[in-house]
Order: sequence, then structure tokens, then C-alpha cells
Amino acid sequence: MIDSKQAVEALTEINQIARRVRQSTIYNLASLMLIMWGVLVFAGHLVVHILPRNALLIWLAVTVLGIAGSFAISASTRARTGVRTFDARFLMAFLLFLGFGYLWTLGLGHFTARQMDTFWPLYFMLVYTIAGLWFGLAFVAIGLGVTALTLIGYFFIGDWFHLWMAVVNGGGMIVGGLWMRRN
Repeated sequence: MIDSKQAVEALTEINQIARRVRQSTIYNLASLMLIMWGVLVFAGHLVVHILPRNALLIWLAVTVLGIAGSFAISASTRARTGVRTFDARFLMAFLLFLGFGYLWTLGLGHFTARQMDTFWPLYFMLVYTIAGLWFGLAFVAIGLGVTALTLIGYFFIGDWFHLWMAVVNGGGMIVGGLWMRRN
């Protein structure tokens, strides 16, 4: 028989284990998404550097491939874990998020190409940073790190901005995803 103090300690330990398992599951799933999106964003910046006049089509292709890849990752992880990570509600939220971004970049904001190429990583990293307040500091670190390096690139890198962003934005997501896999 255990006393009330031992029971409280046991329940506290169980809660801590459950929290670590939940965070580990979130990090594992998020790492797959980060790596996949990181590869696509890395490639997108490289292609935009070479073909800047086709930037809108290139980023549209990256977005479509990313959404398809997100569904594929969700389906494969659901088969293993029973957890759906990218469903119709998440797709709608993502499309609303994109729609709001496009409203500002293409409609109301009158951004230059460089400002637009800076806005989108900052906009996405805001979400990562906010998500980190609930899901773990790795998200905060990735969001703030990519944000700071994006702003450095915007103000100081010049004509090499897309190559910088390939490494900072795409590479940052890949490295962040690999880091999350370790935690």
C-alpha cells in the first residue's frame, strides 16, 4: 500500500512522462514537415535566384508540392501512430493563412520583390515562434533564428539574397527539423 505522498509523486511522474511523450511525438511529426518544407524552400530560393521573373509560379509550385507532401507525411504517420497531423481543418487554416499573406503582398501592401521575399519567411516564422509557446522551445529557436538571419540578409546581403535565403530559410528549416528529431 502507498501513502498519499507516494501517490502524488507517482502521478506527478506519470504526468511528466506523458508530457515528454507528447512533446516527442509533436517534435517527430513536425521534424518531418520541417525537413520536407525546408528542402522545397531551399530549392525554391535557388530557382528564383536563377529565374527571378518566374518567382510567383515557382513559389506556387513549392506551395502545391508542400501541401501534397504534408498530406503524404500525415497519411504515413497516421498509419504508424493513429494520429492525423494534416487534415481538412489544417488545410483550411493553412489556406486562410496564405490568403491573408497574399492579400497583403499582392493587394494591399504594394511590396517590392525583395520585400515580398522577406515578408513570407518572417510571416511563417512568426507562426513557428508562437507555436513554440505551446509545443516547445525548438519552435521558438527556429522561428527567432530564421527571422534574425532573414533581416540581416534583407539589409546587408544585396544581390545574393536568394542564395542567402536558400541557406537561412530552407537550410534553417532542415537543420531545425534534424535537431527536433534528436529531442
